[in-house]
Amino acid sequence: MAEEAAHQPTVNPGKTTSFRERKVSWSRLRRVDSLNVEAENLKPSGHGSHQASWITTLSLAFQSIGVIYGDIGTSPMYALPSTFPEGIHHKDDILGVLSLIFYTIVLVPMVKYVFIVLWANDNGDGGTFALYSLICRHANVGLIPNAQKEDKELSNYTLDKPSNKLQRAAKIKELLEKSKFAKIALFLVTILGTAMVIGDGILTPCISVLSAVGGIKSLDQEAVVWISIAILIVLFCVQRFGTDKVGYLFAPVILIWFLAISGIGLYNLFKHDPTVLRAANPAYIIQYFQRNGKRAWISLGGVILCITGTEAMFADLGHFNVTAIQISFSALVFPSILFAYIGQTAYLSKFPENVSAAFYDSIPKPIYWPMFVVANLAAIIASQAMISGAFSIVSQSLKLNCFPRVKVVHTSTKYEGQVYVPEINYIFMVACVVVTYCFKTTEKIGNAYGIAVVAVMLITTSLLALIMLFIWKTRAIWVILFFTVFMFIELVYFSSTLYKFAQGGYLPLAFSFFLMSIMGIWHYAHQQRYMFELKNKVSSNYIKELAKREDINRIPGIGFLYSELVQGIPPIFPHFVANVPTVHSVIVIVSIKNIPIPRIMLEERFLFRQVEPREYKVFRCVVRYGYKDVIGDPKEFEKQLVEKLKEFIKHEHLVLEASTPVEEMNDPDEGKQIVAANRRNVNSGEEEIQFVQKAMEQGVFYLLGEVEVLAKHNSSCFKKFAINYAYNFLRNNCRQGDKAMAIPRGRLLRVGMCYEI
Repeated sequence: MAEEAAHQPTVNPGKTTSFRERKVSWSRLRRVDSLNVEAENLKPSGHGSHQASWITTLSLAFQSIGVIYGDIGTSPMYALPSTFPEGIHHKDDILGVLSLIFYTIVLVPMVKYVFIVLWANDNGDGGTFALYSLICRHANVGLIPNAQKEDKELSNYTLDKPSNKLQRAAKIKELLEKSKFAKIALFLVTILGTAMVIGDGILTPCISVLSAVGGIKSLDQEAVVWISIAILIVLFCVQRFGTDKVGYLFAPVILIWFLAISGIGLYNLFKHDPTVLRAANPAYIIQYFQRNGKRAWISLGGVILCITGTEAMFADLGHFNVTAIQISFSALVFPSILFAYIGQTAYLSKFPENVSAAFYDSIPKPIYWPMFVVANLAAIIASQAMISGAFSIVSQSLKLNCFPRVKVVHTSTKYEGQVYVPEINYIFMVACVVVTYCFKTTEKIGNAYGIAVVAVMLITTSLLALIMLFIWKTRAIWVILFFTVFMFIELVYFSSTLYKFAQGGYLPLAFSFFLMSIMGIWHYAHQQRYMFELKNKVSSNYIKELAKREDINRIPGIGFLYSELVQGIPPIFPHFVANVPTVHSVIVIVSIKNIPIPRIMLEERFLFRQVEPREYKVFRCVVRYGYKDVIGDPKEFEKQLVEKLKEFIKHEHLVLEASTPVEEMNDPDEGKQIVAANRRNVNSGEEEIQFVQKAMEQGVFYLLGEVEVLAKHNSSCFKKFAINYAYNFLRNNCRQGDKAMAIPRGRLLRVGMCYEI
């Protein structure tokens, strides 16, 4: 396989180039061939990171306010009512809860996420999939064996050089790669975390909008519920227009929100009870638990709501940078929400009976209705951010073959992460309406919300500890300290949220395990299908035999034969020939491959190899995409692939020309013969390029296998259910492959085939 065009010299047959120069050029051509055999070990090249200017960083910090912090910023509307659903029993209980909120915000969002987790980004992207892809790059733990040595030469695929000092990391890597259980466990944990974040996309709109609309005190709860449902329906109906249309309003509105809640908090602090600042003393936490016992432990399910949306700081990192988020959180978000809780505590120290509506009751009357409007806007923005995040996660899951095929619409030309998934959108809308109507209050939804929040944090802690051990090579004592402290904190909170399982906590777990089952079954079937094709791939000798057959017609045009395999010829190709004894003048076996990195440059996207015999014009092409890359318009894709194919042909002929330097020839006549042969080779290359160009002008056609997957008769009951029923039901009721790849139906040829796996 030849490398990308951007890294290789070009040939101009019209100019005379010395063989010495061509020999030097040839030495730079790293020829790696992993389409049929194992490639040699490659030494990855380092790539320096470009640091953003302070002006850019501050601009990103401002923009992040409206995208990331809507959820955590609106938590003061419902956290304290969820903590005290039965009212405040002792005056100092509110100080104990404030102390818990203070240290929870300091330790989890500030220390863990802002100053540790954000650095575990995958080339600037964050989230559960980013952590998993980072692990997959450093250890071969993927369940589909399609890794290629060439992938390590991609710009974003940077690994550390091995060293004798890295024995612990090497040992962990070896254990991960040898253990099938570890590979499956990593994958399941990743999709569970992903499912939990998607679940947040349902619960966040419900609890945020209900809390905001609850400010109309003249309405009864039933009216609040129906108004909230109406707002949610409108919110989901406008998703198809994309957040780019109103996105520029997000940051100013949320900024006003943070300034307002911090100002109101300071007003309440000095007006009602400045002594609540005593809550900075953690002794109040101990006294709170001593005084209330089990009831204090149960109340932790409400306290955890003060950090809802924390995971969004990491998941949405790709749109910003680490420094920008650190600045915006430390300088604005942290003090604002802290002042908001301090102010509510000071108010409740005088009016403990108003805890169920602490946020709105603590607002000074002159600014009540302006704050009501801002609160509703902030709630909608918080909901929008989580919904958009869920769409983005579904899109990433599709790229990693972890989700049934659905339509993904890119709604912005400016921000590549802004996508809209119609099927998921309307499922979310129905789910939100049902949850809002059935639960009716923020306290009941809070019971469900807390479980999803803490579960994702537990998964992040576990994956990050693994990354610290064998990727960062952090000292063991620091890894143990990190894992012990945060796992203890999050497990305590998680146990409290589980206590309310019957009161609504079952909802996110049921939804997440259902979604996780769908993702797991889809990926399992995809992996089994890939293994079947790998075991039944066709020898390259088949093409040589095909070239000799006179009963096979060659028709004008280029045929793109799609295959999952990145090695060998797929079994669907001879099936095509057997059913339709016609082959296009140029055949390209195309494999769309997803790499565990966010993005891949166009210059590094295509890898080619020509299948012998050369005159039969059959090529292998692996098209590599990152999990955040967008598969473009079919016409643009065709143009890019054919252009790269022509560059590959040119380089292949350069390889033949430069492979035998004349300087090493003892016989001058032999050197002259080689020069003549090289000239003929250059001319032959130009003819082949013109042949491919003419074939493209005659039309590009797509050959797609309609594969039915069935479990073997002697398979286990689980495998039969997963493949024969669950997977085939999902496949038949979701978008087909040609629609997912936007293949023009007028140029599509399907051939059916059955795989027994």
